[in-house]
Amino acid sequence: MRDRDISSNANTRMLKTYQEARLQNIENLRKLVVDAAATLLQEEGPEAVTVRKVAKKMDCSTKIIYSLFVNKEGLAQQLYLDGCKLLTNQLEGAPQAADPSQQLLNLGEAFWQFGQRYTSYYKLMFGGAFADFKPDEKSMHGTVTAMQQLLIVINNAKERGLIPDQYDTESVVRMFWASLHGVIHLYIGGHLGDVQSAYAVYSQTLSLIVSSLLPDHST
Repeated sequence: MRDRDISSNANTRMLKTYQEARLQNIENLRKLVVDAAATLLQEEGPEAVTVRKVAKKMDCSTKIIYSLFVNKEGLAQQLYLDGCKLLTNQLEGAPQAADPSQQLLNLGEAFWQFGQRYTSYYKLMFGGAFADFKPDEKSMHGTVTAMQQLLIVINNAKERGLIPDQYDTESVVRMFWASLHGVIHLYIGGHLGDVQSAYAVYSQTLSLIVSSLLPDHST
């Protein structure tokens, strides 16, 4: 009886180990597919990210891609979440300053650098590069997480009374973010000339926003 129990327990452990290994293999394959799509995204732009091209780069059938992500939009969501991680790293890597005005300037500069360094991700996340892709709740949560540094600075400034109470934190973040997005979108669309000209407009816009939010603490 004891031997039977031992054998049964051993089989259960083997089955569990197999299932875990299978799931791990699926996750590893998903990651490889996303990495291949990300390479296409960065090297050739959003228009190059198709299931067919990703499958070709992976040297596999399109059926495998569909089995892992259902459709192109499922793959786009994973790329969106990867973009959120890149944006988080970019903002968290911005120089730290005790003065809230300077810190907002630092975060604004980091956001510009993200748009320059990861233009294809930017177009996917904020430029509607994938017409059929609409960020779901999970994707939007990733965006909020990425913008956490901005939320912290503005919230702290409000708590110190540096930003008028009439503006709630969420509204301030949206105004700040929307203004910077506007300049980057115009530049990507070819409306602001070369990168130097666009950056000059961006810097002026950023300074005006910060000075209007924190008139007594602008640098």
